[in-house]
Amino acid sequence: MNGTAWGDTAARRSRIRGCLLGGAIGDALGNPVEFLSLAGIRRAHGEEGVRGLTADEDGVVGRVTDDTQMTLFTAEGLIRAHSRAMSKGIGGAETAVIRHAYLRWLDTQNHPAPPARGGEDLVRTGWLRMQPWLYARRAPGNACLTGLAAGHTPDPRGPIGEPGPVNTGSKGCGTVMRSAPFGLTGQHPAQCFELAARCAQITHGHPTGAYAAGALAAIVAYLLEGDSLPGSVLRAMDLLARHRGHEETTAALRGAVELAAQGAPSAEKVESLGAGWVAEEALAIAVYCALVLPEAGQVGESLLLSVNHSGDSDSTGAVCGNLLGAHHGDTCLPPAWLVRTEGRAVIAEVADDLSLEFEHAPAWPEGRYPGC
Repeated sequence: MNGTAWGDTAARRSRIRGCLLGGAIGDALGNPVEFLSLAGIRRAHGEEGVRGLTADEDGVVGRVTDDTQMTLFTAEGLIRAHSRAMSKGIGGAETAVIRHAYLRWLDTQNHPAPPARGGEDLVRTGWLRMQPWLYARRAPGNACLTGLAAGHTPDPRGPIGEPGPVNTGSKGCGTVMRSAPFGLTGQHPAQCFELAARCAQITHGHPTGAYAAGALAAIVAYLLEGDSLPGSVLRAMDLLARHRGHEETTAALRGAVELAAQGAPSAEKVESLGAGWVAEEALAIAVYCALVLPEAGQVGESLLLSVNHSGDSDSTGAVCGNLLGAHHGDTCLPPAWLVRTEGRAVIAEVADDLSLEFEHAPAWPEGRYPGC
């Protein structure tokens, strides 16, 4: 996994930070209203809906969900896979190492706090799984939980788009909400697409779940190269078109692009794209909200648009935040929301480590990123 030259290092690092932090902000905005209808959101928050971070059912503001949790472990797995490849001089273990990272996330869902001791196996290693705030259940997806328990590691050289053996009929948005980091490595967008699609099938077997994850990774990769939002989406659609069975994902993205061209945004237009519980709908809603309010000064409004609907508001908010942050960088994220987002310091640290790993492959302190 060798990185490519991306241009200005400071801008690149800002976009990587922006992608992960923006996703967390969108996740935190959507978390308290995830299971409310649009009418319910308006009854609770006024006709304009949510206008900022609000308290969850426990009265806490800024909490993230499994979307941000799993995204962090995706990033950690990518760092560890690349570090392993650099130290050993061989690649090919990426899907296995990513699965181990997701098992570390699963460990956070099965225990109330980090274990007193670690390092006894492939899962309980590294610094990320020692963060106490990650040990919280925030409505994790059933397919993610059962899929990891199934123990499947996709063939790193296998075909893209064939139904997977785990949760074969599932295309839930648990594939796409965790997949932005695959686009942050500096590899060619087609490689980012393929790795994200394969790793989606660790938990979800439906090809559309894999294609939506791959498409998000490719869009993010193109944004990191400096392409525009519309250009990045269209180029990702070109990648999709190379694969058999892409039509469902492509149709969802095309719907988002066409809707964004129709003028003023609204919650009703968002809802015409679906509810976001399945992967292609979550991606389409996020893409629409990013496209229809594309300017740096509109990031806050775009994020609010992405969560004010009847559906999976935290996931659509998280993916929209990933896109906006990768496009504009972290300096354009609303400061008042950023400072109240749970885990902000750790998220920024993971983003910086991801940048460093793929730029320099540094020698990490012992135990920080074991190659497994």
